[in-house]
Amino acid sequence: MNRYETVFIVTPVLSDAQMKEAVEKFRKFLKDSGANMVHEEDWGLRKLAYPIQHKSTGFYHMFEYEVAGDVINKLEIQIRRDERVIRFLTMKMDKYAIEYSEKKRKIKKQEKKEDK
Repeated sequence: MNRYETVFIVTPVLSDAQMKEAVEKFRKFLKDSGANMVHEEDWGLRKLAYPIQHKSTGFYHMFEYEVAGDVINKLEIQIRRDERVIRFLTMKMDKYAIEYSEKKRKIKKQEKKEDK
C-alpha cells in the first residue's frame, strides 16, 4: 500500500455543519475502501491565491492515508462529483515526503507539550 496526501478546498458559502458533512463523506469513503488514515488536518477558512468560481476564500482540509492505488481514481471521481469542492490535489508521497511529514508532526506535538 502506498501513502497519499489529498488536500481539498470546500466552498466558503456552506455552513460549518455542511462543510463537516462534506469532509465526513470523503473520510467515510476512504475508510470503507480499506484506507488506513495516518493523519488529518483541518486548516480552516483561508484566502485563495486567486479567485475560483468568483470566491476568494475556501475551507481547506488535508488527509494523509495509506491505501491501494486503484482507490485513488475512485476517490477523485467522488470529489469531482461533489459540487461543494472547488479544488483538490492528491499526491503520492515518496519516502522523503513521509519522513518530512512525520518529523513535522513530531515537532508540532512536542511544541504543544511545551506550551502546557
